[in-house]
Amino acid sequence: MRAYDIILKKREGKELTTEEIKFLIQEYTAGNLPDYQISAWAMAMFFAGMNDRETADLTLAMSNSGDTIDLSPIQGTKVDKHSTGGVGDTTTLVLAPLVAAAGAPVAKMSGRGLGHTGGTIDKLEAISNFNTSLSRDKFINNVNKIKVAVAGQTGNLAPADKKLYSLRDVTATVDSIPLIASSIMSKKIAAGADGIVLDVKIGSGAFMKSYEDAKELAELMVNIGKNVQRETIAVLSDMEQPLGLAVGNALEVKEAVETLRGEGPADLTALCLTLGSQMLKLAGVVNDVEVGRERLEKVLVDGTGLDKLKEMISAQGGNSEVVDDLSLLPEAETKVEVKAKESGYITEIVAEEVGLSAMMLGAGRETKEDEIDLGVGIVLANKVGDKVARGDRLASLHVNGQSNLEAAKEKLLRAYTIGSDAPEERPLVYEVIS
Repeated sequence: MRAYDIILKKREGKELTTEEIKFLIQEYTAGNLPDYQISAWAMAMFFAGMNDRETADLTLAMSNSGDTIDLSPIQGTKVDKHSTGGVGDTTTLVLAPLVAAAGAPVAKMSGRGLGHTGGTIDKLEAISNFNTSLSRDKFINNVNKIKVAVAGQTGNLAPADKKLYSLRDVTATVDSIPLIASSIMSKKIAAGADGIVLDVKIGSGAFMKSYEDAKELAELMVNIGKNVQRETIAVLSDMEQPLGLAVGNALEVKEAVETLRGEGPADLTALCLTLGSQMLKLAGVVNDVEVGRERLEKVLVDGTGLDKLKEMISAQGGNSEVVDDLSLLPEAETKVEVKAKESGYITEIVAEEVGLSAMMLGAGRETKEDEIDLGVGIVLANKVGDKVARGDRLASLHVNGQSNLEAAKEKLLRAYTIGSDAPEERPLVYEVIS
């Protein structure tokens, strides 16, 4: 079998066999194929596409290219949730304890962030001494004991995906929906959960800008799950404006705690209830998502979701007192208000611009080597549709030092459009694909 023949076959629009896909991935991971041949293959894939079977085969080949995590010692049906990324996407910090408190085992592998703000692991490290580097045994024991653990990806998960993504990033082949779907699902499958709920974002702050592309990606990932015997559900949700009000690591932890107290932003709360009810159904805790939503609302109101967060923090070595005293989280030295320059209705808050403004303050990474400032970020005062008067506070910048401050303020102001008429309301959840 030769890579040349496989590249030529796909260039001509023909279907690759399972064996051909395995050969390419195994040989590339082992270092036996040069980058230029895999680049040519990726470009052929970009133009010719892949069918569902090819995409599932590619996903499994990448998933099996390194370590896979066996979670079978965990009792019950293990569920995980993955977001395709956004601005102010605090859902895991709320969902993991909330769903666990409602009775489903949550075994969540998360990553660090590259871009607007930190990933879930960066956010959790804003909690003093919180250990995100759990051994496999500790991870499994925590889920069996308290039904939840959130840890960084350990071992050598899906190394083929890492190599291939780095290559796609410099060869203009990132935005191939089959390759995106395989990349996401290969890591989720290697991480070992039985059921996967995917939060596929749509809008300016998301990877997928259009509803049509997001739906295509969601349907493809659900089909991959079906083809590899993993229960998978996708929720299409809005990311045209930031989710919630906080953008920044410690600020998002604070917002998650407030949400578990029943005091969080309406959109963040609603999305967590939607995603969580799907997780409960996949776990077999409930047979109907409406029953699941009622159960989650109950643990939100009676405080058991908040108690579960405390339990999770303690079990992973962190200071659980932070839940009762949010001042224990890292805080920025200064707050700088950004005010409206005109009166009217907020018709747009471009999520990507808000995220980039937060990154300029130090809340995110431009390169993998950058260090995150856990205390900085942005807290919005309003959402799209709210009425403001000239001089009203639109947001507060939480700042350490003056570097990039003026540029970040200008970037944030450009995110806002204020008009004379109230805008049409956008849906928070567009569709659930199962």
